[in-house]
Amino acid sequence: MDAQQDQLQSWVGRSERIEDTVNPTPVVALTATLDHPATPVIAGTTLPPLWHWLYFLPMHRQSEIGADGHAKRGGFLPPVPLPRRMWAGSQFEFRTPIRVGDRVARTSTIDDVTTKEGRTGKLVFVKVRHEVRCNEAIEPALVEFHDIVYREAQGPNDLVPPPQAAPAEAAWRRQIVPDDVLLFRYSALTFNGHRIHYDRQYVTQVEGYPGLIVHGPLIATLLMDLLRRQLPKADVATFRFKAVRPTFDLNAFHVSGQPQADGKTIRLWASDHEGWLTMDATAVLR
Repeated sequence: MDAQQDQLQSWVGRSERIEDTVNPTPVVALTATLDHPATPVIAGTTLPPLWHWLYFLPMHRQSEIGADGHAKRGGFLPPVPLPRRMWAGSQFEFRTPIRVGDRVARTSTIDDVTTKEGRTGKLVFVKVRHEVRCNEAIEPALVEFHDIVYREAQGPNDLVPPPQAAPAEAAWRRQIVPDDVLLFRYSALTFNGHRIHYDRQYVTQVEGYPGLIVHGPLIATLLMDLLRRQLPKADVATFRFKAVRPTFDLNAFHVSGQPQADGKTIRLWASDHEGWLTMDATAVLR
């Protein structure tokens, strides 16, 4: 292991704690963004799964922001020298409800840092464990593992991984039009300054993508929102998703779902306009 890998490994075990209050305004705003009718949001209203991402926002000073719109490397996250950063996937355990009005604290820990050689060069995977506790409870209400992947810059001779066809049959399917306003509103709600989601010149000329990239967490939220639309009273125990292929704002895409025979497991996925799988997910109900 070289000196750079040693340095990245030294970040394993680092931890930070952020406190917040589950205020109603972000819930009202995301409700509107997902095109639901306005409903009263009062103290005690349960947050839908994944809506905790509206809180614990990254409040870095403007002078601390790097060229890609994220905070400069080497704070809580390790100083990975690769330029492209993506949300690769997450795994969740929803243990007890998080409600509007709760005082919440999130403890985040660097769980693992792994360097690999891929078909397009070096990759660095960082796994972060988040534990969210409500009202000074000892046990977490939510445990989340967040997988981040860093990549080298796009090269002219990079090999593109072969696409994977999405399932042809779905019990549930909804078309999403990822226009600039949807991407902007979600970036604003999550205080996400990553330029790949709103700066077309940057994402095409610097990072080499054909269009704005739809946020992985937004697609995951839309998958869970599809489940909620179909099963409003469902109690989700666990959820996991993996980003398979980028989704761009150039075309509409679909979120789909298929309940499994056991009555508790639901496969969820997103697919692009050509039918290629872009996100694969599984929810398990209590």
